[in-house]
Amino acid sequence: MISILIPVYNYNISKLATTLHKEAISLDIDFEIICFDDHSERFTTENKTTLESLKHSKYIYANSNVGRTAARQQLSDNATFDWLLFLDADVIPKSSAFIKNYLDEIPNNYDAVFGGFAYEDQKPEGDSVLRWTYGKNFEQVDAKKRNLNPYQVIISANFMIKKSIFNQVYKQIDIKTYGTDNYIASLLKEENAKVYHINNEVFHLGLESNTIYFNKIKASVLALIWLQKQHKMDNHENKLLSTFVSLKKFKLNYLLSLCFKLFGTSMEKNMLSDRPNMMLLQLYKLTFICYKDLNG
Repeated sequence: MISILIPVYNYNISKLATTLHKEAISLDIDFEIICFDDHSERFTTENKTTLESLKHSKYIYANSNVGRTAARQQLSDNATFDWLLFLDADVIPKSSAFIKNYLDEIPNNYDAVFGGFAYEDQKPEGDSVLRWTYGKNFEQVDAKKRNLNPYQVIISANFMIKKSIFNQVYKQIDIKTYGTDNYIASLLKEENAKVYHINNEVFHLGLESNTIYFNKIKASVLALIWLQKQHKMDNHENKLLSTFVSLKKFKLNYLLSLCFKLFGTSMEKNMLSDRPNMMLLQLYKLTFICYKDLNG
């Protein structure tokens, strides 16, 4: 019936795997849990021991680090069933009926179902405020709102998809940088895949430091530029890219590029502070994409 697939790199998935396994057993369904370890240096013993102790479960350790996209393709290649449920390693289901909520959507003939992201209400202590604030503002979105523009908020850390559609989409992905969700969204739209969103969130637990996540944000913007120049994002619902294209059409990208040169450092300081401003972050991304498009 369903293959539950978890790519992992240097993260302990014991709690996630046992939680999913417990529910799947209680549902009395045909299932499997497969973990693809992308050549981790930590938690390999714990993860291997956990998966090998669970029925209908498998642990695969890669001989070299292949990256997130290739890891997911390996999981699909090893999957037995026609429905694939992908989960990132650093999440935990919000609902005790998590798998059932997905299975209930199978008769509705969608190609892909996205459950969504959730974050704890308590602001985290330490150096991960940017990731939490961004997630609370832009990723924790109710399904009703996500379904208004189904290809706009695509979070591949928690989704179920037909194996045939997954393979059709993922074979076209040829970038390894952070930010592939934007590309996945565009490819799903290009394939006319029937995408549906439900409120079946997972809590995102593995919050990166401000510096690491800020660098990932910049990497995702650079990926957008490359994808747009290669005409790989012609079918998209990405707000940043749409705004950038409009600005470029009227030559306003030069003004935004200048703004980045003048104020980019100041904006970056705010992003790395303990009170990052999300409106300022959106402005930063817009000026950054204009500057990098012109200056490389």
